[in-house]
Amino acid sequence: MSANGLYRARLLWFDREPDGAEDTEAFHYIEDGAIAVAGGKIVWSGDWADLPAEYSSDDCEDFRPHLIVPGFIDCHIHFPQGQVVASYAGSLLEWLNTYTFVEEQKYGDPDFAEAMAGRFLDMLLAHGTTTAVAYGSVHKCSADALLGAAVSKGMRIIAGKVMMDRNAPEALTDTPQTGYDDTKALIAEWHGKDRVEVAISLRFALTSTEAQMEMAGTLVREHPECLVQTHLSENHREIETVAELFPWSKDYTDVYDHYGLMGPKTLFGHCIHQTPREMERMAESRSVAVFCPTSNMFLGSGLFDLSKMRGTAPETRHAIATDIGGGTNWSMLRTLDEGYKVLNLQGQRYHPLRSFYQATLGNARAIGMDDRIGKLEAGYEADLIVLDKTSTPAMALRAETISTLSEELFLMQTLGDDRAIAATIVSGVTAHRR
Repeated sequence: MSANGLYRARLLWFDREPDGAEDTEAFHYIEDGAIAVAGGKIVWSGDWADLPAEYSSDDCEDFRPHLIVPGFIDCHIHFPQGQVVASYAGSLLEWLNTYTFVEEQKYGDPDFAEAMAGRFLDMLLAHGTTTAVAYGSVHKCSADALLGAAVSKGMRIIAGKVMMDRNAPEALTDTPQTGYDDTKALIAEWHGKDRVEVAISLRFALTSTEAQMEMAGTLVREHPECLVQTHLSENHREIETVAELFPWSKDYTDVYDHYGLMGPKTLFGHCIHQTPREMERMAESRSVAVFCPTSNMFLGSGLFDLSKMRGTAPETRHAIATDIGGGTNWSMLRTLDEGYKVLNLQGQRYHPLRSFYQATLGNARAIGMDDRIGKLEAGYEADLIVLDKTSTPAMALRAETISTLSEELFLMQTLGDDRAIAATIVSGVTAHRR
């Protein structure tokens, strides 16, 4: 599903992470811009006055005075947890056992999973998220449902079925062999079909035996083209339990390293409490630490330390994500706002240009797709969102006094939510309109 179109608005996209507003070589900002789309891809972008005649059209969609940016990318989200958000609990393991493991059992029903997949993707689109790396449940049919729905909507979604064979309800466990077989089947059926891919998805070391960890390592060796996703160092009790389950390990990170699960394709959710040794290994392996601010605060897990990531050599790769449903909001704008607060509590500044870079091109780089998504340039997939800085009375009131792009971005990040998304365009098709 893709289309042709012409859009007029202010435009913003990035070439690299900016140091601040004065670092204008890091980004492109066009006051009156145009984007021409054909076959679901951008074929031209630039100043409206320079639009080539071949792309001009009477059907131009004029979004002025709004701002178009690349679609948001969510690097860590749980498909079966849309109805777990806002469940009262004091900590990670309590929350998992009381709510999440109960809810995820429903996704063994293919009809239920299929019905929920459409609703899940519609929620992403309403919040301006056009690409997501998502966990299914332990059931293969959950990943089938989500990937099938993504194909029908033309979305770029990376997903896998979760592998866990211990420390979970019997109805929510697989075996080392079935986890391997189901993941192989998903890769054969879905990986590279239209815009979807399959991620090798261990829940975390706490819910997998050594035999299953070995099987996951085998999958990684057999399918180097696939992203790998799991959780790491989110909660102190979790870390203690993993040390008890793997007494031979140097630390939590070493468990994944031992089984060959670290590398530039691996996304580790949370990464809050790692030691200097673990951080050095993260940096060496080029693994990605995924910042999940609303989840980390909601579950009382701790504060993600970005300066620790930047202090390694090389710098530890990182991303940002909602982590629905431990995360408390589907909106990447709300996620950026909470990320700003988490870092500010630690004396670390998070300039709005840097945060919008992270939610677009930065996250695209984290998942190795910055050649396809994350920019508004010719050759890139036409995933765009239209942002309205006056979408609520409070935002409109504040907007009367702003005079710079940075102020506008910070306004949208601080006060914005799904109402700030005037439209979401996926593969050149308007998939959501406020």
